[in-house]
Amino acid sequence: MLRICKGWQNAMHLGKSVLPSNIHTSAACLSVQLKMPSLSPTMSEGTIVKWLKNEGDRVEAGDVVCDIQTDKAVVSMEVDDEGILAKIIKPADSGSIKVGELIAVVAEDGEDWKEIGSSTASNTDEPISSTSVEPQSSGGTVAGTAVNMPSLSPTMTEGTIVKWYKTEGEAVGAGDLLCDIQTDKAVVSMEADDEGILAKILIQEGASGIQVGTAIAVMCEEGEDWKDVIIPVEGKVAEPVIEVESKPASVPTPSVVTAVSVPFIHPEKTGPATALLLSQYNIEPSKVTGSGPKGNLVKSDVMNYIEQNKLTAVSQQVPLPEVLSKAEPVEPSLTRTVKPRVGYTDMELTNMRKVIAKRLTDSKQIAPHGYSSATASIDQVSKLRQEYIRSGFKVSINDFVVKAVATALQYVPELNVNIIDDTPVSMPNIDVSVAVATDAGLITPIIKDAANKLVQEISADVKELAGRARENKLKLDEFQGGTFTISNLGMFGITEFTAIINAPQAAILAVGGGRTIINPDTMKPETIMTSTLSFDRRFIDEALAADFMAVYKTLIERPELLNAGYLPSVRTDRVSAQVQ
Repeated sequence: MLRICKGWQNAMHLGKSVLPSNIHTSAACLSVQLKMPSLSPTMSEGTIVKWLKNEGDRVEAGDVVCDIQTDKAVVSMEVDDEGILAKIIKPADSGSIKVGELIAVVAEDGEDWKEIGSSTASNTDEPISSTSVEPQSSGGTVAGTAVNMPSLSPTMTEGTIVKWYKTEGEAVGAGDLLCDIQTDKAVVSMEADDEGILAKILIQEGASGIQVGTAIAVMCEEGEDWKDVIIPVEGKVAEPVIEVESKPASVPTPSVVTAVSVPFIHPEKTGPATALLLSQYNIEPSKVTGSGPKGNLVKSDVMNYIEQNKLTAVSQQVPLPEVLSKAEPVEPSLTRTVKPRVGYTDMELTNMRKVIAKRLTDSKQIAPHGYSSATASIDQVSKLRQEYIRSGFKVSINDFVVKAVATALQYVPELNVNIIDDTPVSMPNIDVSVAVATDAGLITPIIKDAANKLVQEISADVKELAGRARENKLKLDEFQGGTFTISNLGMFGITEFTAIINAPQAAILAVGGGRTIINPDTMKPETIMTSTLSFDRRFIDEALAADFMAVYKTLIERPELLNAGYLPSVRTDRVSAQVQ
């Protein structure tokens, strides 16, 4: 998405060439252009399946405006800015749309969206006239094809080259992996769309902050001299360098200032305020009669002395250092002592952690969080887990938690929603996101259709997805989406905690570790586990949250119910319970 900043008119006096050719500006109104994004490494065109916003609707940063059919899946497109959807250029089912083609226009706050929409409609068929900067090139004579930094997620604006799989001069086939790119959410492999020779790598491994659309490499056709390829050079035309003969600057000789020598010794048993006055007025302490204890000088004694003698403060000037008679070059010292920083160390955030911080901050500010906790016995789950292990299935307690949550969402489907346009939308499938900690940050791979999977199937999915998540090898549809999130810190010794809702979901469950207590009823040891539900209080009240947690607790304490199908008795009827 390209943004027309409000200060673009100020740059026009420099010449229209400073504006990129793919940005259309309006003298009357300011707008934001929505263009068909590249939602997968191999995507060259897409189809708009459905618009989730209408013309005239307000959009906020992070809102989903439409669903786009890529070459691999249907992906939701989010906006990065707020405003009013002024004009939909490409309606739903309008056929294939090339990546980068204009699909809609958003009016900025305060602008007349109807005027922008009408002006956009009249100009869509006209060529946009603007003077652009012609790309420079350097190097040889063989024309190559630039490989640009792709947009690998709807919110990606820049990326980092993690690893190149091809070297300069190596043959590349269509579909071959070129490199791994760190996006704002994960490391995604970039595939080549065409075959040829990788002639030049422009961005080396480890280079960060590469804007989407920036050339990262150059390819040429097979049979051509790849060493003589033309290297594109981005940027403005270099200004001519005018060599000016440098003359040694004359060093002005400052006037010599004679410092006023004020011999002063801090009197004993004298406060700092008194000593400062004595110093400022150049008063000999022995000339002042002290009225303090044991004849000590106090501030009032010095003030009375100054008034009686009508003294004025003496200006003390510090002499300037001596100036060299000639501007002789000073040789730098070969050894430099670097004083180490004490107290803190600057740690640069990864793109993923920056996005996580922004989204969690937005979630906490927008959604009023409510909390509901439940403590359940996990003795029966532990026994059933041992049966699975003896049968060859190495399942964990967390696998039973995922299954219990998915089953509880079948009983309480009001929590299996996404918040779209401030409205809870019920999701047809129960897709449980499981938080996984990686070196780059937290990511939530999705266990799809978890309610209809066996515990051992969930265990296999969690292990496979978590392994690829730590290697930054997840696909886009494997971590984007989900209807409910689980964050389990029990393996780290955490007994209980609260989590922040993973928008656009409406709830998240924070699971602590098991701990042994003495059951006061049976006076026998028992292992319990505390889980805390964070829910969006705008759409889920405390009673509904209590329903979910009660069902979840029942399923954890009676795991035989996980595969028993829907039993109405599992969810307690609140009205009947109150009557009883």
